Amino acid sequence: MRGFTELNPAVLMVYYLCAIGTAMFCMNPVVIVLSLSGAAALFVTVSEKNSLKLHISFIVLFLILALINPIWYHNGVTVLFVVNDSPITLEALLYGVFAAAMIIGVLYRLRTFTMIMTTDKLLYVFSRLSPQLSLVLSMALRFVPMIRVQTVKVRCTQKALGIYREDNIADTLKGEMRIFSIIATWALENGIITADSMEARGYGTHSRTSFSVFRFRRGDALFLALTVIPAVVFITAIASGEAAFTFYPAVSEITATPLSVAGYCSYGFISFLPCIMEWKEDIRWKFLISRI
Repeated sequence: MRGFTELNPAVLMVYYLCAIGTAMFCMNPVVIVLSLSGAAALFVTVSEKNSLKLHISFIVLFLILALINPIWYHNGVTVLFVVNDSPITLEALLYGVFAAAMIIGVLYRLRTFTMIMTTDKLLYVFSRLSPQLSLVLSMALRFVPMIRVQTVKVRCTQKALGIYREDNIADTLKGEMRIFSIIATWALENGIITADSMEARGYGTHSRTSFSVFRFRRGDALFLALTVIPAVVFITAIASGEAAFTFYPAVSEITATPLSVAGYCSYGFISFLPCIMEWKEDIRWKFLISRI
């Protein structure tokens, strides 16, 4: 089997829907811990550069989100202390901690999604669903770097003409508004030119064909089965209430029935499956290098 990042884009999309969609709607502490640890491990595995600032920002965001809930919500039966006649409860604190961990886990997973699902992969997935949507998406993604480059050009031109100075806040705001107006006008004109060019070349008059370098292979089918089957087991455990967990009015116990344990193991397997694939490929590559 190939590495996780080399799988078919449609299979990658299904994986992220299963991994993120199930974690977002389950507040079970076991699932949240598995989701956060698996997402962070995958991010560290596929990230090619130092991401210390990102980890620090996520830690700060975690602390902020964890403290907001007990400050604003005072539900729960276990009062830890009272601040200005407002009780800080254990249940609200625990809910804030695990809710923040769930959000950070989803953010880590989305971060890896943006790193792995490149533009060509997204276009491949959406072209199978709707060719028109794929075209609009490709044009939108094309305009993003163009607008960024054009904005830099216009800003440098404005500074070279001496229209505004950076040390004056009022002049800076006026200059930025002028740049925004110029870029908006340029984008509209560019869109009209693009539409006229597409019409002149006969777009929409005949059916189109598309070429893609991505193919669905046996490894993709195996990974899809290893994702969907555990996801069904986990969803079954959640839907049956075997893996249910509540924080209010009192913290409930984590159930350990056969179905709930199967659900926990299934989601843990889904969460760490990409890491296992990447680690396996790294070990295999180092072994092959050592044989040279």
